[in-house]
Amino acid sequence: MLEILIYTFLLSISPFGEARAGIPYAVLNDMPLLWAFVVGLVANLLIFPMLAWLIETFNRRLWPHRTYKKGVIKLGRRAKKGVGADIQKYGFWGLMVFVMIPLPGTGAYMGTLAAYFLKIERNKALLSVSIGVFISCLIMLPDPTWVVWD
Repeated sequence: MLEILIYTFLLSISPFGEARAGIPYAVLNDMPLLWAFVVGLVANLLIFPMLAWLIETFNRRLWPHRTYKKGVIKLGRRAKKGVGADIQKYGFWGLMVFVMIPLPGTGAYMGTLAAYFLKIERNKALLSVSIGVFISCLIMLPDPTWVVWD
């Protein structure tokens, strides 16, 4: 059971699946729904603070380098073009909906990057991404009726 919990955590914190992969993995390996939900949620919630810290650290140290600066500006333009208008228009709620939709290219990683590039206040972005992650984790449960937690 510990091995399944570790894999669930790692899948849920990875940019390739997030909790959208971790929770179904745990459930398919006969993990109780409560454990699958909690481990997937906790791992996915850790993404925002870790990624925000990495972004700040890299920008502080590498911004003077031309190659890094050009890459960040190019990535920022792509992010604003792709989802920026909707997220900026609806702000907190737009970011939350963007994160909660369980599709490739959405989620905590992209939500954190979008919040950074669109200059959404950090505390509001954290709350928005967290609510979106929570709802996304609920969507990924096979039977989220909350009646029976094995």
